[in-house]
Amino acid sequence: MKKLFLLIFVTILMMGAQAQRSDGGISADMLQQIEKAGFNGTSDKALFNAIAVNSIDDLAKNFANQKDIDTYFSHETKKQTIHDQKSSGRCWLFSGLNVLRSNFAIQSDSLSVEFSQDYLFFYDQLEKANLMLQGVIDNAKKPIDDIRVQFFFKNPINDGGTFCGVADLADKYGLVPMGVQPETYSANNTSRMAKIIASKLREYGLELRQMVADGKKPAAIKARKTEMLGTIYHILCITLGEPVKEFTYAFKDKNGKALTEPRKYTPKEFYEATVGQKLNGSFIMVMNDPRRPYYKTYEVEYDRHTYDGTNWKYLNLPMDEIEQLAIASIKDGHKLYSSYDVGKQFDRKRGYLDIDNYDYESLFGTTFPMDKAQRIMTFDSGSTHAMTLTAVDLDAEGKAIKWKVENSWGPSYGQNGCLIMTDRWFREYMFRLVVDKKYVPQNILEMSQQKPTMVMPEDPLFQADE
Repeated sequence: MKKLFLLIFVTILMMGAQAQRSDGGISADMLQQIEKAGFNGTSDKALFNAIAVNSIDDLAKNFANQKDIDTYFSHETKKQTIHDQKSSGRCWLFSGLNVLRSNFAIQSDSLSVEFSQDYLFFYDQLEKANLMLQGVIDNAKKPIDDIRVQFFFKNPINDGGTFCGVADLADKYGLVPMGVQPETYSANNTSRMAKIIASKLREYGLELRQMVADGKKPAAIKARKTEMLGTIYHILCITLGEPVKEFTYAFKDKNGKALTEPRKYTPKEFYEATVGQKLNGSFIMVMNDPRRPYYKTYEVEYDRHTYDGTNWKYLNLPMDEIEQLAIASIKDGHKLYSSYDVGKQFDRKRGYLDIDNYDYESLFGTTFPMDKAQRIMTFDSGSTHAMTLTAVDLDAEGKAIKWKVENSWGPSYGQNGCLIMTDRWFREYMFRLVVDKKYVPQNILEMSQQKPTMVMPEDPLFQADE
């Protein structure tokens, strides 16, 4: 009798589930209703013929917005050479080092320097490998399908990042000139190297989980992890080159003329000579996230480059206040690390960003009304690309009209390697800003010292800048 009752109960559940699935599917009647929204006369057929052989952006380009771009800026920092991250996600590294070399040029007056991205990227990848392996160890007693365990195995390593990575890595490993450790093919084209290392880290992660399950002593697990990192180090040496330990260098002017006698440096000594202070503690990070309360601090768990380093911690501010921080820094000649959703309304040929560059609404006969908060919460928008904020154009009342950034896509891209963005675009698609504390009012500094609310790295806004 119990078996019969159980069979009937399971059958009813299955029938209910099937009915639920059927009701939620596209039925024949529903399809007929949907099909009514297809081609609507000859104009739609003409649009199809055009879109079939042209890019959507070419056809949606708003001709009324194609006037000459105003390249004048009331306040602009000193120009410097434009670098190219090539086929890599290292925009965070290029932008961060742009800020550091610009600061050095201001302090040293006639001297200039260009830092090796390859050198710091080597240690970035080694440290991220350790972060993954130690994260697996820390969470080894959780099931394999636990969200935190899956976080490490799904993305064991990447080439994206944030400014806190520049600070932690430079403070720890120092810096070297670009000419001392130049870019390699794998530095410029990171995908194959990353896949090889990721596969090895997943293999190692499973082994470390098993060691924990088998009750191995922490010392044994640490020793095995060190061996694993030795293999990763070997792969990085073959692809990026072994990190420079000592070198001879003479500082030059912007024209390449040596202005100092050559001398030997270690990377840490060169860091002291060019940066001169610990980066951590010298700046605050602010963000515009309209989903969350303003004037509160937040910290993103595991959003860091080194296991013993600094999570991305930020103060959430309205755009009005973020703009004032940026203006103060630019007026004093100092560039800023910043990040954006650069793919939105981007006229790539002109290097111009404005919310009216493309009229998708007229082309497709619909609207796109989501605001900034709604775009973030639905994964439609987020911080994807870091660039160096370098100029602002202010009106007579001191309000921003437009902004300029140094990009890392080469000197021939956009406006001589730079991009120009209107203030209305800036407010919609700018997210992160790193500001030297000397440009931050005392009340905002105090807010930034609040105990932060921890948020998860799976949040749509906290993807690494690439």
